[in-house]
Amino acid sequence: MSRSNEIADSILRTLDQYFRDLDGEKPAAIYDMVIRNVERPMLEFVLRQANGNQTVAAEMLGINRNTLRRKLTEYELL
Repeated sequence: MSRSNEIADSILRTLDQYFRDLDGEKPAAIYDMVIRNVERPMLEFVLRQANGNQTVAAEMLGINRNTLRRKLTEYELL
């Protein structure tokens, strides 16, 4: 199994548990919840792997450095 499949499977298991834990309650803002809970730790981890170098981190992530800075500011990681 590839790493991307492992990540996807982990997300599916977590969402399955989330829906079970709702116990009949109506879910809301799932997209934002998932993105925030995946994006922040990913940014933290990649930035550490890049030894704090935002240019290198942006390249690793495949995004523009300005986009990375905006996201780091949004998550208060600067």
